[in-house]
Amino acid sequence: MSFKTVFTAGMLGVSLTMTAIPAAHSETLRVLEGSVSSALSVPMNRAVVVEADQPFAELSIANPGIADISTLSDRSIYVLGKAPGRTTLTLLGADGSLITNVDVQVTLDVAEFKERLQQILPGEKIEVRTANDGIVLSGTVSSTAKLDRALDLAERYAPNRVSNLMGVGGVQQVMLKVRFAEMQRSVSKQLSGSIGFFNPGGRFRAGAANNIAGVNNVLTGATVSTALTGAVGASFNIGGLEFGALLEALENKGMVRTLAEPNLSALSGQEAKFLAGGEVPIPVANTDNVITVEYKPFGVELAFTPRVVDGDTINLMINAAVSALDTTDVTTTNNITLPSFTREAETTVEMRDGQSIAIAGLLQDDFTDLNAQVPWLGDIPVLGALFRSADYRREQSELVIIVTPHLISPTRGEALALPTDRVRPPSEAEFFLLGKTAARGNQPQGAAGEVARQDFSGSYGYVME
Repeated sequence: MSFKTVFTAGMLGVSLTMTAIPAAHSETLRVLEGSVSSALSVPMNRAVVVEADQPFAELSIANPGIADISTLSDRSIYVLGKAPGRTTLTLLGADGSLITNVDVQVTLDVAEFKERLQQILPGEKIEVRTANDGIVLSGTVSSTAKLDRALDLAERYAPNRVSNLMGVGGVQQVMLKVRFAEMQRSVSKQLSGSIGFFNPGGRFRAGAANNIAGVNNVLTGATVSTALTGAVGASFNIGGLEFGALLEALENKGMVRTLAEPNLSALSGQEAKFLAGGEVPIPVANTDNVITVEYKPFGVELAFTPRVVDGDTINLMINAAVSALDTTDVTTTNNITLPSFTREAETTVEMRDGQSIAIAGLLQDDFTDLNAQVPWLGDIPVLGALFRSADYRREQSELVIIVTPHLISPTRGEALALPTDRVRPPSEAEFFLLGKTAARGNQPQGAAGEVARQDFSGSYGYVME
């Protein structure tokens, strides 16, 4: 067989081998004088070419499951990465002597992942590395939303094998301003009538009375005692009987205005809590009838967890409450009176820096109308008012909770003012001679000074009709 035939057959075999192996961008690692210039890094499912400066007669791979080898010539080797890991490629000469050992490291192919990362998140400084059979992401991104996108994309290439070493740049501190506004109005009206008569000889006495003591005082001429605010009594004689009548009336009007504005700052992703109030002890009975004490907080409470999503978009988990001891709605257990607590809201919202949203609102209108009377007699026109008692009550309550988040950064201490900056304790001369209970303190400079110099001695507030 001629040399030309052998050479053609050999080249055909090499071509078939190359066709069976997946195509890849090859790198060349030169082996010079028994040493290797650097370790051999092979992407998975891609190949590199190793060239030696002297011919070799035999070669072997320590772990064929990690990398596969194919001979191109007596000086060139085709190395294909099969699975992530490290192994050793050994080259031997014709006399069996060792030419070199090549350290082969097969890693994940992240070239396509880097291209997709740049397409989806252009301009973000994200570094991609491989570690064993996983991907390591490092660098700085501009928001947590873009960080999540990068991690989601990396999971597509290395499921459950992604290490996140990235940081989030920009302003990541959030101040939450919460405003509680509540108006309570109540109106109650009561009208009660009492009537009685008796024989001056003391033989018999009768009557229909809501206020028995009061109508008796009318009949006897004593001072009228009444449980209500206004009372009118009259007595007269008809024949041998003396009649007495008593009308009592009461009208109550009330209005309560509650306003609280707690402000609280926290780092993105961290929870912050605020409580301005106190705690009330609540007795609790255990299974063995042993009474223990638990403390229930009340006052102005605020707990929130901010998360800067993207740019100035903020996700907020909020628990806001303004509670007070309600002595009108109590529970009595084992002669222990327990108060109730009101006004609380918990939710999750998302908004931009400086935007406001009402997270809770309540409009409540309670109406009670009660009429008690003596049967049949209370139905008599005009005179029936003396035989019945009417009670009318109406209570209205309106509550709104508004939240406003702000991205903030620290400032210089002199730019901030305290509520105590404008006043100081008076001296003895100012207190005894001038009658001052407080003296004007040192005024801060800048914007804080403008706030401190505000005067609240004029008209303020509003009128509700």
